[in-house]
Amino acid sequence: QVQLVESGGGLVQTGGSLRLSCAASGRTFSSYGMGWFRQAPGKEREFVATIIWSTGRTYYADSVKGRFTIPRDDTKSTVYLQMNSLKPEDTAVYYCAADQYSSGSSYQHEYDYWGQGTQVTVSS
Repeated sequence: QVQLVESGGGLVQTGGSLRLSCAASGRTFSSYGMGWFRQAPGKEREFVATIIWSTGRTYYADSVKGRFTIPRDDTKSTVYLQMNSLKPEDTAVYYCAADQYSSGSSYQHEYDYWGQGTQVTVSS
């Protein structure tokens, strides 16, 4: 059974940093794509970043490019979202997701497994 467990959310001031973690279990994820999405209050869930685990290739939404990165730790089957220079508009519930076809996609329907989400709040 595939499980994705996010952690690391919290409250941070504008300009601060947070690192989210997504621990994956139940599969060998080396052939997967791992993505981060977020949903702000009253808005639809949107793509943030994704990594193709096998190659390390990454893709980012324009809104986070240059501020966020998506490193991974193969030994821990964990993918991270390193968030720097945070803005109030980054406030959202952040979700980790796994794409078994490793498409590097920004589309939610391409992802097969989802975590429960972790809240990030950026105060102004």
